[in-house]
Amino acid sequence: MAWQLFRLGRWSFLHRKLVAGIWVVLLLLGVLGASTLNTQTSDSFELDGIESTEAFSLISERSGESADGATARIVFEAPEGQSLTDPANQAAVADAIASAQTEHVASATDPFTTGTISENGRAAYATVTYTTPAVDLVDADRNALDDAKTVGENAGLTVAVGGDAVTATGEVPLGELIGIGVAIIVLAITFGSLVAAGMPLLTALIGVGIGIMGITVLGAFVELSSVTSALGTMLGLAVGIDYALFIMSRYQSEVRQGHSMEEAAGKAVGTAGSAVIFAGLTVIIALAGLSVCGIGFLTQMGIGGAFMVFIAVLVALTLLPAILGFAGKKVLGGKIKGLKVVDPENPETRTNGQRWVEKVSAFKWPALVAGLLVAAVVSLPIASMELALPDDGTAPTGSDNRVAFDTIADNFGPGANGPLVVVIDTENAADPVAAVGTAVDKLDGIGTDIAAIAPPVPEILEPQLAAVGFTTVQIIPDSAPSDAATKELVSTIRETMSDLPSETGARALVTGQTAVGVDIADELTSVFPLYLAVVVGLAFILLMLVFRSILVPLKAALGFLLSVGISLGATVAVFQWGWLANLIGVDTQSPVIFILPLLLTGILFGLAMDYEVFLVSRMREAFVHGTPARQAVVVGFQHSARVVVAAAVIMFGVFAGFALTDQVIIKTIGFALAIGILADAFLVRMMIVPAVMAIVGDKMWWLPAWLDRLLPNLDVEGEGLNDKLAPARTPEPAHS
Repeated sequence: MAWQLFRLGRWSFLHRKLVAGIWVVLLLLGVLGASTLNTQTSDSFELDGIESTEAFSLISERSGESADGATARIVFEAPEGQSLTDPANQAAVADAIASAQTEHVASATDPFTTGTISENGRAAYATVTYTTPAVDLVDADRNALDDAKTVGENAGLTVAVGGDAVTATGEVPLGELIGIGVAIIVLAITFGSLVAAGMPLLTALIGVGIGIMGITVLGAFVELSSVTSALGTMLGLAVGIDYALFIMSRYQSEVRQGHSMEEAAGKAVGTAGSAVIFAGLTVIIALAGLSVCGIGFLTQMGIGGAFMVFIAVLVALTLLPAILGFAGKKVLGGKIKGLKVVDPENPETRTNGQRWVEKVSAFKWPALVAGLLVAAVVSLPIASMELALPDDGTAPTGSDNRVAFDTIADNFGPGANGPLVVVIDTENAADPVAAVGTAVDKLDGIGTDIAAIAPPVPEILEPQLAAVGFTTVQIIPDSAPSDAATKELVSTIRETMSDLPSETGARALVTGQTAVGVDIADELTSVFPLYLAVVVGLAFILLMLVFRSILVPLKAALGFLLSVGISLGATVAVFQWGWLANLIGVDTQSPVIFILPLLLTGILFGLAMDYEVFLVSRMREAFVHGTPARQAVVVGFQHSARVVVAAAVIMFGVFAGFALTDQVIIKTIGFALAIGILADAFLVRMMIVPAVMAIVGDKMWWLPAWLDRLLPNLDVEGEGLNDKLAPARTPEPAHS
């Protein structure tokens, strides 16, 4: 494998114009496709086969109306000392609601007839329901909502519009700029040259551009979550810079050792490139593995992220050598004054990584125990972790979504922002009207945790049941949509209504956004063991092929679990408990985004294996070449620690930049990944891993003889490559 990669790197270096031209054409085609096609994005989280979405389907089939149509809430507030019931204000509210009407509006409620006006008369809200999901709304629909707000404000009212018809967006480009800024600084320090620092950044940006254009083109044919592109950008920047960094570092070392630049490019790709391929494969497996969950939006995110990583690997293996060919000797020039360039490949160089691992090896048991204790303490908050669907309560302070959410909560109770809907299906009931009465009585009997119940209007109940065979009961919880009490209420309602079919022949289905969130969270929890088994199993096999060991992949997987624990624990402490939340702009305590545990596991597992591959592959290389096992750990750190630290800091910077955006899903994912990267790179891989390897010694590389014969030799260490290149470097004997 190393020989084939050597040939690829050398060929790309020599045919740099062709290689660069191909990538430029791909970029231009992506730009052309993205600019001419209409991308479909949606932030709705739905899943087939669960009770809440089954209720939506029932409503749609029986009534012919979309049950998952977008909704908007127009919230009005009168000035101090006035009431919305004043004739002028009441007329202004009516005019504002009329302004929101478009061809997609199914209904717009009047707060004065539906009773959605506060006791003091100062606040009210109207619910606008659309015939289509939020993704299908057009500019005219959203412009009409803006007009409604303007009409109310011109009359002296305070108006805010929330709901899924209004998308609260954050400034994701801020995250990109912060990540790029951190990368420039770290690369400049690492290479001591602005020219060399710019190359990994340039190739990463080109890869991200091509990847995002590809995702955008795909979005013209398949509805994607808007988070897919942001997640792809986050991953593309992080791994794109890191992969180029590893190959670039090896290239500079080879040139300094006196090899020609074309051979140095080939050797860099043949050695470091092997690690890049397997590191990339672990990330791709982890992300693509999200599809085994059968959950659409997670599959989209996983495939989108895997595609970005795939592009990053290809760019690092081909475009980077081509750009090195264009740069020539300039890649070793442009030195920054005051920065000392360290060549970790020089055996006489004593690096900080070498000093660090010698200390860890000398105090291996205390280092192991201390590392495990830190991981255990930081992971403790997981015990109280709560998962929930994101709502407008997590939108940025001052945004329309957040103002509308808070105004409704303050004036009508927190549960008014997340009403539950009980769909009573009477199709098989002998007496439909009596069945509905029994269901309502059961709901009334629950009592606790319910602020209000809105039963069907008696006058229209019988005709409604005759026409569509169902009716709905709206329940306003006492607690906010994301509170644990509301989730428990969903379970209580379902338990209470479980014997309705046997009693009446009717059935009750609980739905609404809160119920959808509860059902999806339960589904994610149930598929998590399958996902973990598939991803860890495949990665274990891959790492066993790379390192020809059973204990190394096992150690890598167990270390990853520590990183996930630390990441989730810190996320709970900040987002759910509110510890140090203001530092990243979190102004409200809320449960953790329900997709985080599964998504974090997939992404972080892949990225954690990156550092495992880059560090341990150099240890394996030294061990294969005759270095004793414990000394091979030191040699591996001597060669790789500096670059791995730089890569981890860059990746942390990229993810931390996204943690400062306003979009709550991206903020949470960015923060969790930033903490996970710090924990994995510095606590697990730099402290716990060398301590364990120093304790186990030679046995760490044990592999049964029968399995050793079965596994193919991938030559990740480049031993076969050195054998092939050695004759070409051996001078012919002089003729006498």
